[in-house]
Amino acid sequence: MLKKKEIITQKLSPNLRKIISNTAWLLADKVLRMVLGLLVGVWVARYLKPDAFGIFNYAIAFTAIFNTVANLGLDSIVIRNLVRQPNSKNEILGTAFFLKAIAQVVIIFLSLAVIIALRPSDTITQQMVVIIAVGMFFESLNVIDFWFQSQVQSKYAVSFRNIGLVLASCMRIVLIQIQAPLIMFAWAYSAEIALSAMGLVVAYRIKGFFIQAWQFSRRCATELLKDSWTLILSSFAIMIFMRTDQLMLGQMVGDRAVGIYSAAVKVSELWYFIPIAITNSVFPSIVKAKQESINIYYEIIQKVLDFLSILSYAVAITVLLESHQIITLLYGKNYIEAAAILTIHIWTGVFVSSGLVRSLWTTAENLMPIAFLTTAIGAIVNLILNYFLIKTYGGVGAAISTLIAQCLASYATCLLFKQTRGFFIRQTKAILLISPFTQMIAYIRNFINSYN
Repeated sequence: MLKKKEIITQKLSPNLRKIISNTAWLLADKVLRMVLGLLVGVWVARYLKPDAFGIFNYAIAFTAIFNTVANLGLDSIVIRNLVRQPNSKNEILGTAFFLKAIAQVVIIFLSLAVIIALRPSDTITQQMVVIIAVGMFFESLNVIDFWFQSQVQSKYAVSFRNIGLVLASCMRIVLIQIQAPLIMFAWAYSAEIALSAMGLVVAYRIKGFFIQAWQFSRRCATELLKDSWTLILSSFAIMIFMRTDQLMLGQMVGDRAVGIYSAAVKVSELWYFIPIAITNSVFPSIVKAKQESINIYYEIIQKVLDFLSILSYAVAITVLLESHQIITLLYGKNYIEAAAILTIHIWTGVFVSSGLVRSLWTTAENLMPIAFLTTAIGAIVNLILNYFLIKTYGGVGAAISTLIAQCLASYATCLLFKQTRGFFIRQTKAILLISPFTQMIAYIRNFINSYN
């Protein structure tokens, strides 16, 4: 048995072992978040009931759209630059932090102004938006996580960030036990973000680095924003069709509809941590592979696309067959209407996974303007479809709109541009399972030939 393990280990390159280890840590982090988020989140949903749960999720969705702009689309750009220029770490991290912090302050006041205009008499929602927006200011410190990702060392960030998650989860349980008002759950949401950020600072310090060493560089800021401005717009467009359904449901139907829809979406998006963890771990290797061998570069991309497609179909089919049981078990009969929404929304995962890989590819290829255009098309289509379908079908209509928009933004629109048509073919092979099927046939043929 030992020899077999040694043989397997020898076959794995040091870089591949590092990716697998990093992915395992990211998955462990996401599994913990999934378990706690599911158990505590469902408990919160049952306690608040659909109406209050709808207000809570409306405030989160509203703030998330503005927060996307505050992130400035810097995530993948900073990681890419850290991989290419590790010696400029303090300058890159310091500049990214400064830019994000300034943007977050602006967004706090902007989000307050807009929510007052949309809901002038709804003081509860206004207060929750401000509280959550203030908490999101601490996401500026997420630049530390970018460093760990660039070094494929996410275990350090994961270990300390999860302390904040556990403490915040305990806080929510206490709030339920003392029957706290809705506004306190907004404070708990912000506390989780702040505690996780502090965990990143501690992890960074234990590794021997100091945030005091960070430096702001006007030149670096110009370079970052030059590369990321289209990603800012792309990220904003992504959030439009990821969250606008909840906002439009709240404005057009009511907060209860948001609560029902949010319950379905939380289950549908529950497994997204897997493709996110995988793509985050493989991104540094994709950047390096592009510099060394174009064949290896595209081979890695195709394998990731194939694997995530298989995984997406497995999840979608399983949830489709058990949607009513899943909703009843988790949320109870008050949320049973969410089952129909879940059977539709779960299929967006196929295109979300493909879109995550495409996002890495467009960043590596410096095709961010095209990424923005394709995402913007999806966002516009989603807004139009939501306007018509929500009127007639409510939450089910919102789910249909999201599915169509995700398909367009992440996949179909790649056919429109010459630079992305090659990638469209790779996505098609993965979505139709052509590559996995071909590999399986080849494997079976080789297996049969080995006995002849």
